[in-house]
Amino acid sequence: QVQLLESGGGLVQPGGSLKLSCVASGTLFRITAMGWYRQAPGKERERVAGITAGGNTNYADSVKGRFTISRDNAKNTVYLQMNSLEPKDTAVYYCNTAAMSYRWGQGTQVTVSS
Repeated sequence: QVQLLESGGGLVQPGGSLKLSCVASGTLFRITAMGWYRQAPGKERERVAGITAGGNTNYADSVKGRFTISRDNAKNTVYLQMNSLEPKDTAVYYCNTAAMSYRWGQGTQVTVSS
């Protein structure tokens, strides 16, 4: 069973930056499209960014130009660089495959507040 471990969240002021990391166990990471997702209180989980095995990326309109997803296959890790953070970005952030096929990890809390 693949395990996902997210980290890097925290409390940041509006306009600030954070970089999230997600380490995935297992040997198929390098050929698996991955994504970052978030869930705010009282809202559905939504995908904010995706990256294919080949490194092509896509973003939700709400984060385009502010967030950057990347991956390091040697470390089985996917990253999410978040800049120009806004209070509406407050949520628990998760990673998973593009098909959401792994069991969800615990996520990492991001709180944007002054």
